[in-house]
Amino acid sequence: MNTKVLEYTVILHRDEEFRGYWVEVPTLPGCVSQGKSKEEALKNIKEALKLHLECMREDGEEIPKEESYKVAVEAG
Repeated sequence: MNTKVLEYTVILHRDEEFRGYWVEVPTLPGCVSQGKSKEEALKNIKEALKLHLECMREDGEEIPKEESYKVAVEAG
């Protein structure tokens, strides 16, 4: 079986109220997770990503490929 590896940017947010972290995947709106530590939050978002993509496949949706660019700006 051929396993395809997809990479997505995730954004990790500190959540003072939850006293942990929450993570979002900008390319996949609605794909979010959380954890008490950075490590836990990142582990959980991997599982959330797998499930999100699996549901998209089952629903016949196209799996988006991420295009990312870095932009430099002067901050002075």
